[in-house]
Amino acid sequence: MSNKGLFAGAAAGGLLAISIVAGSWTIGHAEPTDGRVGEPPAAGAPASFADIVARVAPAVVSIDVEGKASRAPAAFSGQIPFGSGGNGGGAPDFHQFFGQQAPDDQPAPKMEATGSGFFISADGYIVTNNHVVENADKITVRTSDDRTLTAKLVGRDPATDLAVIKVEGSGYAFVDFENRAKPRVGDWVIAVGNPFNLGGSATAGIVSALARPHVSGSNYVDYMQIDAPINRGNSGGPTFDVYGRVVGVNTAIFSPSGGSVGIGFDIPADIAQSISQQLIASGKVTRGYIGATIQDVTPEIAESMGVSAHQGALVADVTPDGPSATAGLKSGDLILQVDDHAITSASDLTRQVALARQGEALRLKVRRDGAIREIAVRSGVRPSETMLARNDAGGGGGGADDEGKILGMRLAANPEGGVTIEGVSSDSDASDKGLQRGDVIVRAGDQKTDSPADLSAAVAAARHDGRKAVLLLVKHGGRRLFVPLEVTEADG
Repeated sequence: MSNKGLFAGAAAGGLLAISIVAGSWTIGHAEPTDGRVGEPPAAGAPASFADIVARVAPAVVSIDVEGKASRAPAAFSGQIPFGSGGNGGGAPDFHQFFGQQAPDDQPAPKMEATGSGFFISADGYIVTNNHVVENADKITVRTSDDRTLTAKLVGRDPATDLAVIKVEGSGYAFVDFENRAKPRVGDWVIAVGNPFNLGGSATAGIVSALARPHVSGSNYVDYMQIDAPINRGNSGGPTFDVYGRVVGVNTAIFSPSGGSVGIGFDIPADIAQSISQQLIASGKVTRGYIGATIQDVTPEIAESMGVSAHQGALVADVTPDGPSATAGLKSGDLILQVDDHAITSASDLTRQVALARQGEALRLKVRRDGAIREIAVRSGVRPSETMLARNDAGGGGGGADDEGKILGMRLAANPEGGVTIEGVSSDSDASDKGLQRGDVIVRAGDQKTDSPADLSAAVAAARHDGRKAVLLLVKHGGRRLFVPLEVTEADG
């Protein structure tokens, strides 16, 4: 890239972020013949990354967006929106690189911000982050050679925070995803993008860790962690290996201050490639769906159920008239296997179900009441993340009759079923687990709880059996979740 191209990009706000990953590598000066850049080069031993950056930089673009500031993203609600207008502060300290968030009680203000992206074809398809373009009324792309192009949205997938946009024309330099070999911890990586709207920039580092879960609210991505410096404006930019192949898409950082501290997170290339192909083909991503709320089996839950920790995924609730309910799956079932795939977590189950086509029968191996059984569930189509979030936004029940105090909770029978929590002692395990006034306990152990006495009996049974916890099914914020409570403390 020439100085002219670099500084013109900086003035316009474009940023490139580059990551390089490899154990042993060589770099040469292979010339592209069809617009493709980053082909494995001839043998050589460069003293810098200059050659690789010069080769891949033409495929990386800056993206300018005009639109309305977003509300908290449904699929990434655990993160703090992070963009050109400053960070949101507070915990958790995972930041997206882009976007401004408007308070719920105020009209969304006009938003102007920048991000990054990269060409994946010679005819103008560009990959970026969903949170870069989700509220865009106008999308402008700036290339490394100072061209300004108008882009249109092809499709976006909030569940993975990926999107594809397109500009008219042909002959664009583009890069490939690395889908032949997984990066290893310690491999070099290079990030290229538009940090802080400075323009085309490259940084280098290594892969710090692989398969990082819980970076965002997504159940479909275990992130690659890198230490190549990336900052706001890098959102949607690529991370490369030393052969110029894309190994990740820059999406988030861990940062107490809002700036880079050397902990960045990328969507892995295999996920980005699969999602972008679906978006190009149909403008959307279709996933399988069984209509069940599931959760991980924590050590406490495992102990209360008498099973091994981190084994399977626990069904907290089933959607009425949904595929799971129709097939006979029940709250409290422990799903151990889908077809021939052993399930190790709730995210693992979600991903396996997502691979199913509409109408496909999934064979679930389930543990219920200590016995193993097989249930066939016919997959539906997963609703949008926005629709799922809207369905989850409900409220708890109320009502107060027969009072009782159990495990640090003041309880009352709920006329609609279950027992309502009317108060929680601050020094109780219930408080530590996040239970609060208005939550409704609908089951304890294997028994329904229609009165405080039912819960008291379940606690006594757990103690009699030598259990350290009793497993409660609780309606909390419109959802049903299992919560293990210690039974070793005194009631009151």
